[in-house]
Amino acid sequence: MRVLLDTHVFLWWITDDRRLSPKARDLIGDGSNDLFLSAASGWEIAIKAGLGKLKLPADVGTMVAEQLDVNAISALPVQMNHALHVNTLPAYHRDPFDRLLVAQALCEDLSIMTADPQICQYSVTVIW
Repeated sequence: MRVLLDTHVFLWWITDDRRLSPKARDLIGDGSNDLFLSAASGWEIAIKAGLGKLKLPADVGTMVAEQLDVNAISALPVQMNHALHVNTLPAYHRDPFDRLLVAQALCEDLSIMTADPQICQYSVTVIW
């Protein structure tokens, strides 16, 4: 299975947060799935850490890079077709990061792992 992790899912996984669903925990820990984290999520993490809304145990760049490596999660770059595909999406969700994740999932034929119920309104496979 090819799965794009929403930003909060990545953060909950690396901090062993109890809010991560058992299904999500099993799928991430399985080792046989192709897991992706969008560059948009890296940007979101960096912004929130810079604003003091997210406390991290280490420098954001070092921490994210280490966690991608340790957890066998591939970085998904934001391509022009991803950014432009956002324009075709209905306005179910106002968060630009989440809209970009939906566009990436649709363009790259990925499922999205998220606890965000608004993302379920899009024609993308949601895992939770």
